[in-house]
Amino acid sequence: MATMHDNNETVVWPKRAVVTAGMPYGNKPLHFGHIAGVFVPADCFARFLRDRIGAENVRFISGTDCFGSPINEGYRKLVEAGQFDGTIEDYVLRNHNRQKDTLDSYDISLDIYEGSNIGHSGEVHQLISEAFIKKLHENGWLQKRATLQFYDPEAGTFLNGRQVQGHCPVQGCKSEHAYADECDLGHSYAPEDLIAPKSSLTGVTPEMRPVENWYFDLPAFNGFLKKHVEALEADSEVRPIVPQTIKEFLAPPVVYIKNELYDQYLEIADKLAHHQYHEAEKGKQSFEIEFDTIDDRDAARDVLAAAGIRFRTGKALVPFRITGNIEWGVKAPVIDGLEGLTVWCWPESLWAPMSFTMAVNDKMGLPRGSWRDFWCSEDAQVYQFIGQDNLYFYGVAQPALIEALRPGDILTPGETDTPLRQTSLIANHHILLGNKKASSSGSVKPPTADELLEHYTVEQLRAHFLALGLDQKSVGFKPKPFDPDEAKRNDPRVADPVLKEGTLLTNVFNRLARSCFYEAQKNFEGWMPLGEVSPEVRERVHACMNEYDKTMHKAELHTVMSIMDTFIRWANKYWTDNIRTAEKEGDEQLRRQVLVDCFYLLRVSTLLMHPVVPKGCEKIADYLSFEFDDFFSWNFDFEGMDELCHGAELEDGRHRIRELPPRFDFFSKHPSQFK
Repeated sequence: MATMHDNNETVVWPKRAVVTAGMPYGNKPLHFGHIAGVFVPADCFARFLRDRIGAENVRFISGTDCFGSPINEGYRKLVEAGQFDGTIEDYVLRNHNRQKDTLDSYDISLDIYEGSNIGHSGEVHQLISEAFIKKLHENGWLQKRATLQFYDPEAGTFLNGRQVQGHCPVQGCKSEHAYADECDLGHSYAPEDLIAPKSSLTGVTPEMRPVENWYFDLPAFNGFLKKHVEALEADSEVRPIVPQTIKEFLAPPVVYIKNELYDQYLEIADKLAHHQYHEAEKGKQSFEIEFDTIDDRDAARDVLAAAGIRFRTGKALVPFRITGNIEWGVKAPVIDGLEGLTVWCWPESLWAPMSFTMAVNDKMGLPRGSWRDFWCSEDAQVYQFIGQDNLYFYGVAQPALIEALRPGDILTPGETDTPLRQTSLIANHHILLGNKKASSSGSVKPPTADELLEHYTVEQLRAHFLALGLDQKSVGFKPKPFDPDEAKRNDPRVADPVLKEGTLLTNVFNRLARSCFYEAQKNFEGWMPLGEVSPEVRERVHACMNEYDKTMHKAELHTVMSIMDTFIRWANKYWTDNIRTAEKEGDEQLRRQVLVDCFYLLRVSTLLMHPVVPKGCEKIADYLSFEFDDFFSWNFDFEGMDELCHGAELEDGRHRIRELPPRFDFFSKHPSQFK
């Protein structure tokens, strides 16, 4: 679907779209990073798509990630502390309900928010997980591997990922919050490479014991991923961080060894598989040895460790774990006699959006196969809003998993002409608290999303979050009520940066809307006059809509906010300058024309701001007495207000609007902001 406005460049939108917003772990409430970094941007984009291509053609989906070691660990700690006495299902459901309440508070318009073990979605997800894994095995991409897993001899149990903590072994990473096979910065590695591991259960150094699991042969997709990255780099609308991060993992398997250990390396070099030695670059503290395959590199680790040579591994494609051995998880299918396994939370969270799409279509009474209209059709697209620290999973593992299903797909036996299509990743940088990365498990505790609503309105926060520019770089969120400097926090002369965008709403946008309504009530008997819009105004509107459309196609939401700031301020100035002239000259025809123009400007401003601040915009549409389905739609020529009106109104040359009470606000300040 191309834009209908005159322009040399056409913007083509899909006929159907899925928008995903990640999956928060079911072990905690949502902090501001969840809302600001993923959910509000995804909601803005989904709302725009509903207006642009029709609500029936859009699925906005998310859900609670019910499985994974953070949930097991959070539940265990609460039970041990005597703070929770229910089952782990009860624990996850409690957190899920809190998350859903928060999302509702922020006007996040999800079509479904259930979970990987909650509601109908949980049932569908079990089905999809089994089908996905069986298809990978059928296509020859699963390997049964005996790998080492951490075992706490004092507690007498295998440890899940979060029950082991140490230092990240990936070269160049300084994270001291590393778990069994991934660190808090998103790096993955073999568990046996974790530096200084400790059990969180007992504090002892855990043993490594062999267990059998299924692994996806991710290294076999190196060639595919290189071509995939080339296509991403050639697409100007793909954020640079996406191909940049993927390329980091396409390097050859490398081991880094300190320069002072060079002689020890020479003593055992002939015991290693074929490799190349790379002298340390100037200023570097380590030299490199590069292997032909990841298995050769893994075998070298044992030799190096036995010789007492400390080393670090580089980023590379490693077999991607599909199953695990903890009880709480999606049940894995029994294949080749390997039973009693559950699915590791990361792979099943990658195909969970398919489960949610199927579940919501089921609830809408659509055929089960209708999910393919959204995930497989060439005229459909899946947009995934994620944080940059999850790019390994969404940008490396997920594309390879989707490719591995070809020539078929899940739930469709045999070959198909329309297999699963690759998704569009919309990766945001970190949102910082002040100038530091905030984490609920770190030293800088972020405010919860609910706590922010004690100081700001939802619309003030939504507008501010979207204006931050997280698609460009990591940006600080600096709410004045949470400033650690008490003097600044209590100084009325210090402005609150969070309110910058809110001022556009509460002052400028409000003024434009009220001016139109009060003028109609005062001088036009409560009617909106209809007629031809001034050419200058119509041209300005069409130019703005074209720019907005192209910018939204790139999901550059901070630029969308900038476009709207300029446009609404121009519209407000147009009203002020021209109504002053009409009153000064006593020109009633000019007065009528100004109102025709400004109701038109108000209509377009309201349509374009609808994805950003939906409640206030819907209030404007309501007082304008238009049906939402018509008003919030791009399926018009946008030549004037007549196209929204009915025949009788057109003959009369005016449209009845609702009476606006005195001092009415479409966009309000928070009560705490009034002095």
